[in-house]
Amino acid sequence: QVQLVESGGGLVQVGGSLRLSCAASGRTLSNDVMGWFRQAPGKEREFVATISWSGGSTYYADSVKGRFTISRDNAKNTVYLEMNALEPEDTAVYYCAARRTLGLRYQAGEYDYWGRGTQVTVSS
Repeated sequence: QVQLVESGGGLVQVGGSLRLSCAASGRTLSNDVMGWFRQAPGKEREFVATISWSGGSTYYADSVKGRFTISRDNAKNTVYLEMNALEPEDTAVYYCAARRTLGLRYQAGEYDYWGRGTQVTVSS
């Protein structure tokens, strides 16, 4: 069983930055595709970014492309989401997810394991 724990969320002003972390335990995630998703109040969970098991491939939602960077450190069993130029529309609970597969995954239903999320609030 895999446990994922997100951290690094908080309150930040427009234009600010945050770095989210997702630490895994239970087994190594070096063979897993990892993803970040977010859910704002009253909205469905939406895809943010995904990274391949090696870190060599990434993909982003258009809404965050150029502002967010996903990365991973397999030695630490941790995935990161660097968020810059934050906007009020980025306010949401951010979740990380894992699936043992080779190809990138963009749909929430394609992931097997989820963390409980970390709140990001961008104030104007």
